[in-house]
Amino acid sequence: MADLKSFADQLVNLTVKEVNELADILKEEYGIEPAAAAVAVAGPGGGGEGEEAEEQTEFTVVLKAAGSQKLKVVKAVKELTGLGLKEAKEIVDGAPKEIKEGVAKDEAESLKSQLEEAGAEVELK
Repeated sequence: MADLKSFADQLVNLTVKEVNELADILKEEYGIEPAAAAVAVAGPGGGGEGEEAEEQTEFTVVLKAAGSQKLKVVKAVKELTGLGLKEAKEIVDGAPKEIKEGVAKDEAESLKSQLEEAGAEVELK
């Protein structure tokens, strides 16, 4: 039993990079889908009380769905990201997709509100 306990401790303490590497190994060598592996590995780590003391400083803006005003959302994505029309349309059509990564909280909130005004469904991670 001690080996399983230490194995569980190792899983819970994996970094995001290590979880991604583990997911790749599980998929390539054992045929286990990485999404299920990432959820299984990352799931137990969310319950720590002390982990919430550090405030998140970088956010990823994720377009979850375009909503009913797809054209407005494509235009908003184009303006906010500086991408071309074709690239912006591909992002909107492929939702859920990340719009911007590693942005400050204020910028993330601004992007979210602008996209929601256009009719999109947006999430900050």
